[in-house]
Amino acid sequence: MRRVGDLLPGLASELGLHAQLEQAIAMSSWERLVAELVPPAAGASRLLEIRPSELLVSADDPMTGQELRLQADLLLKAFATAPGGARRRELRVVVRPPR
Repeated sequence: MRRVGDLLPGLASELGLHAQLEQAIAMSSWERLVAELVPPAAGASRLLEIRPSELLVSADDPMTGQELRLQADLLLKAFATAPGGARRRELRVVVRPPR
C-alpha cells in the first residue's frame, strides 16, 4: 500500500500542476519556519514569491516586517533546507495588511 503523499508529486506532474504543488509546499514550509523561529510573526507573514536571488514575503504590519528583517539570516538558512525551500541571498519584506 502506498501513501497519498507519495503519489501526489507524480499525479501533480501528470496533471500539469507540479509548479503549484511545489509552491504550496514552499509556502507551508515558510509558515512553519516563521512559527518556530519568529513566533511574534506567526500567522502574520506569507511567502509571496521565490525569485532568483531573493524571497519576497509579506508582513501584516510594520512590527512584523521588522521582526522578519531582523531574523532574515536565520530564516534564509532554515528555508534553504526546508521542504520546497531554496537557497536565496536576500529576504525582501513588503508590509501589506490582510484583506
